[in-house]
Formats: sequence, C-alpha cells, structure tokens
Amino acid sequence: MTRTVTRSVRLAARPKGFPTAEHFRFVEEELPALAPGTALVENVHLSVDPYMRELMDAGWEIGEPLRYGRAVGRVLESRSPEFAPGDLVAHSEGWSTHAVVAPGQAGVRIVRPPAGIPLSAYLSVLGGTGLTAYVGVREILKLQAGESVYISAAAGAVGSVAGQIARVLGAGRVIGSAGSAAKVAYLTGELGFDAAFDHHDGPVSELLAAAAPDGIDAALEGVGGDHLEAAIGVTREFGRIAWVGAISQYNNPDEPPAAPRNLYAVSDRSIQLRGYQVRHHLHLRPEAEQWLVPHLLAGRITSRETVVDGFDRVVDAFLGVLRGENTGKMLVRVAGE
Repeated sequence: MTRTVTRSVRLAARPKGFPTAEHFRFVEEELPALAPGTALVENVHLSVDPYMRELMDAGWEIGEPLRYGRAVGRVLESRSPEFAPGDLVAHSEGWSTHAVVAPGQAGVRIVRPPAGIPLSAYLSVLGGTGLTAYVGVREILKLQAGESVYISAAAGAVGSVAGQIARVLGAGRVIGSAGSAAKVAYLTGELGFDAAFDHHDGPVSELLAAAAPDGIDAALEGVGGDHLEAAIGVTREFGRIAWVGAISQYNNPDEPPAAPRNLYAVSDRSIQLRGYQVRHHLHLRPEAEQWLVPHLLAGRITSRETVVDGFDRVVDAFLGVLRGENTGKMLVRVAGE
C-alpha cells in the first residue's frame, strides 16, 4: 500500500520580539498506516491567527508538529465508521498538508456547507473567529438595538464579523478602528460602519473620542494597551467591554503595556470589563451557525477573506497577519476544494 507523504511546519526556535521565517522549518515525512478508528484528511485551507504568536512562546514545542492550528479538509481514507471518503472535516491539527483525525478528538467535526457557503467559511465567519465575534457581541456584551458599540481591529477576522452582527442587531452606531486608510474605507463603505479611524493618525483615545463624542454603550476590544484605554475612556456609565485579546502585546509579552492608565474609570462608572476566550464557549457553536447562516445567504453578513495560495507560504501568511496585512480572515489554500 502506498504511504502518504505529508509536509508540515515546525517551530525551530522561540522568538524574542517579532518572529521571522527562521523561527520555523518545513518537514516532509511519510505517514504510518492508518490505525483503526482514524481517518486521513487532505487539508484544503489552513488558518493563521494572531493568537499563534503566543503559542510560539509557550504551547508549541520546538521540533514537534504544531498543534492548535485550525484547518478544513477532505477525508481521503478512513478506518472509522464515523468518517467516509469525501467527508469534509474541520480540525485543529496545525499547519500540515494532511492530518490524521479520530471521532471525539478535540476540534474535530464533520461540516456540511449549505449551498452557497464555501468550505473556507468554516475557518472564518462559521469558524473560531466568527464564533468569537458572535459570543462577544451577543453573549458577553448582550448588545441591544439602538446601542452604540466600538470595535477595535475592526477590519480583521473577528472585528469585521462583530461589526456586521452589531448592524444586524440594530446597533445605533458602530464605530471601528483599523490600520490603514483602505481598511477604514472598507469599514464605512462595504461593511456599513457609522464611523472608523486609522489608529496611526494620532492618539487612539483622541481619535475614538472624536468618533464617539456622546460615548458608547459597549466595546469589543482585541488590541489591548492604548486601544483598551481608549475604549474605557468613552464607555458610559454601566457600559460593557468584552476584552478578547491584546495583539499589541503579543510580540513583547515580558514588557508591561504603557496603557490602560484609566482603570479606575471602570469602577467609577460601574463599567463591566469582562475578558473571554472562545474555547470556553464552544457549546454555542450550533446556535451561532444557526443564526449566522441565514444572514450569510441573504447577504446581510459577508465574509471577507485574504487568501494566500500554497503550503510553502503558510509562514509568510502568518507573519503577514502579525503585520496587519489581512482584511478579514487570513487563510492559506493548500489544495483545491
């Protein structure tokens, strides 16, 4: 029987500061014969995400296969009654051209895209990033019609979906920050944000205060530092902030951030500041899909993806995410759908 040759990426060294391609290496190896109860998946799309920078410091072992990386692919061979050749599978087995999965394994599930929904959506709006946005806006913030909301990194994978969910829910104003004039135009043009600004144009607190002169009721914050300080600064009494990440600090985890310097405002104004991670809310995935799919099919929510072609470019794509080169979700296409 012919053995499958797979290619994978492994961590070569732990970075100090911003990582480079030299911190990774590509490995080619022959997979052993399938064990009973498992299935072989050929990956179609791989996800590259900001949180992976933290895994480079702790979580990914040097020289070992990179776990915790989301992917979607097609079953080539199965020795499990749960999987059949041709099934489409989402999993979290990292950056590789193939994966061996088993029923019940964390992150493994069969997906059946409705007509009009591409497979890649299960790594973007119907994947972990879309679920993060859904949980933040609907479960943590409990955004109500007429309320104003601020979303940082709003042109990214989570932020772009969160802003659209807020619009569908009838938010009074949706305000976003982004990293370029083109992304600002994307937010206010294509996604229908009421206001947006490029955070390079001045102090974020001043830019957000100008965009939200009457304050905000809620914020979904994923940048940390001065962005979190700005969100606190404009949140009204009894407002809510859902804090889901701190991408501004990922490359320098040992350096304390200069901001936020206004934490007392959280107490003074009775603001609810709640951190969350999507891994604690996976039980909401069926609910989120049931709510999102009709809006996707009707065009009320769109899924913007920045797609890089070729497995050889997975590291480049990851570094690009850390530099903010993506609009919407950054994906790597490694095989045809």
